[in-house]
Amino acid sequence: MTAVTTQNSVAPITDFPLFDCLTAEEKLKLESMAEYRVKPKFSYIYLPDEASDQIFFLAKGIIKIAMHSDDGKEIIKSLFQPLAMFGELGIIGETKRQDLAQALREEVHIYSLKVEDLKKLMRLNFTLCDRIMTLFGNRLMRAESKLESLIFKDARTRIVEFIKDSVTKSGRKVGLEMLLKHSLTHQDIANITCTSRQTVTLVLNELRKSDLIYFNRGKILVRDMTRLA
Repeated sequence: MTAVTTQNSVAPITDFPLFDCLTAEEKLKLESMAEYRVKPKFSYIYLPDEASDQIFFLAKGIIKIAMHSDDGKEIIKSLFQPLAMFGELGIIGETKRQDLAQALREEVHIYSLKVEDLKKLMRLNFTLCDRIMTLFGNRLMRAESKLESLIFKDARTRIVEFIKDSVTKSGRKVGLEMLLKHSLTHQDIANITCTSRQTVTLVLNELRKSDLIYFNRGKILVRDMTRLA
C-alpha cells in the first residue's frame, strides 16, 4: 500500500466488512496490494472507455455512478456510501468502462486494487469469493427493481420511494423523525429517478406543505415514515 497515512477516521481497507473473512496472512497481502488516494470534490475516479483493470473501495465521501444518454442527459445509476466496493465489473469480464464514477460535494478517500490481485485473493478464500458473487447478485436485483419502477410507477412515486429508501439506508433517528444528510442537488435526484428537476422541486414542495418532510440544503427530515406515500 502506498505510504499515505490514513486520517480523519478513514478505515484501513482490512477493516471493510467485505474483508473480515480474510486470514491474518491474507490481510497482509491485501494491504500490500492496495493503493490509498484522496480525490477532490467533483473529481472523476474513472470515465467511459477507460480500462476496467482496477476495483475501488470507498473509505470516505460519496460516489455516484452515472452515464450519459445520446442527447447528453445524465442518468445516475447508483450512489455509494463509505465501505462500499465499486467499479467491479472487471471481475466478470468488462474490459472498458461503460459508465463514470464521480465524487460529490466533498473529497473522497478510496483504495484501489488491480482486478487480478483481487481475483488472487478470491481464489485463496472461498468466503470472499462467495461474498463478492452475492454482491453482484444483489446489485442485479436492485437494477431490475429500478427498471420495473421506471416502467410501472409514476414520477412522484419514484421520487418518494427514493427518499424513503435513502432515509432507511443512511438516515438517523431524531426523536420520532428521520434525518437524512446528503450531497445531492434537485438535479441529482432527478437524474437518479429519471424525472426532471422541476418535478423533483414540485414533489418536495408538496410533501413539505403536507408536513410530511422538511428540507433545506443537504438535509431532508421525514416527519413520519409510515405517512410518507
